[in-house]
Amino acid sequence: MSGLEEQVNGEQLVQKLAKDQDLTNAKEELEKWKKIVETIEREKDMLVLEKMDTDEAKKKAQQEVMNLMRAGEQLVASFTDKIKDIQAEISTMTKANQELQKKLQQHKEELKTKKTETDNLQQRFKIKAEIPEKRMKFTRIEDEEENESDVEEDIRAVFTIIQRPSFLLNGGEALITFEEEKVADQILRLPKCTVACDKTKSEVKPSTITLEPSVKFEVHINMSKRTIKFSNAFALLPEERMRDRLELSFSKPSRGGGEVERIKYNVKTGAGHITFLNTGVAEKLTLMGNFYIDAPTEMEVTVAPLYDYQLKKFQTFSGVPKRTVLLRGIQDVSDEEDMQDHLEIHFQKPSNYGGEVESIKYISSGKKRKAFFNEDCAEAEA
Repeated sequence: MSGLEEQVNGEQLVQKLAKDQDLTNAKEELEKWKKIVETIEREKDMLVLEKMDTDEAKKKAQQEVMNLMRAGEQLVASFTDKIKDIQAEISTMTKANQELQKKLQQHKEELKTKKTETDNLQQRFKIKAEIPEKRMKFTRIEDEEENESDVEEDIRAVFTIIQRPSFLLNGGEALITFEEEKVADQILRLPKCTVACDKTKSEVKPSTITLEPSVKFEVHINMSKRTIKFSNAFALLPEERMRDRLELSFSKPSRGGGEVERIKYNVKTGAGHITFLNTGVAEKLTLMGNFYIDAPTEMEVTVAPLYDYQLKKFQTFSGVPKRTVLLRGIQDVSDEEDMQDHLEIHFQKPSNYGGEVESIKYISSGKKRKAFFNEDCAEAEA
């Protein structure tokens, strides 16, 4: 073989080797890319799987969101309905409240009217009266048809209470009562009277008076001669034993007691009644005021007479004194007694349309007195 052929063969060999090398490299590169592709495919498969899981979760989440939205809409609708119901109820209650307010106002007006009527009636017919302290004395015994046992059981008393009519006399005023009614009528017809006092003259105005309502009634009192009431006997023992202790203690003559006929005891209030077999024991114990019992230690109880009372023959009355005249607008030009003398002198003179004066009372400025009246004559008292 010639040198040229060897050179050609050598080049071909080199080229062949180069191709083999390129082929090897290509194979290696291919394997490499295959591995990369496999890796990518695996990642793709994983991503697809993950995407499927995510889509499922998304669907679940979307379903849950839809469910929540539906529930929210239902709640909103329910809340709206409740708000409407509450508003309707509030509206109804507001209307009812307005009606009640109107009725309340009407009742207040009616109550005010009734109170005014009541005040007027009370003013005309006073039941509660301030009665001045008065001495009383025993006058007589009235025989009544009653059996002997009733006489022994009770002490009866009847008190007649009469409230004298009164009139409040203010300063600068005088009350004058004439012996004859016609004299008072003459004075009342005059528009004014000029009364001379020393060197000055005072013009007074006569007028009638209306007395405050008064009352008259009887108080009938029955007081037992054999029964007393007790209090402050608080239970320190069972009820039956406490009752026995009370009966034993009140039965002892050494303590002022006597034989007990019956006993009433209220364990809750610690009060009751004791009825003795004989009279005299109750009176003696009520005079003592206190009594000691053994329950089981010594206990002090309060004793008092047992009585009841009734109001009978209640009457109310008011009127205008026909012989009494009220003089107003009197000026204090002298002292009280001197002014009273001048007034009496003036109204006793027939030339001044006056007459015989039965009584007179003048009050100077800054003072007040209450005048009390009897049925037949006027009597001024401090």
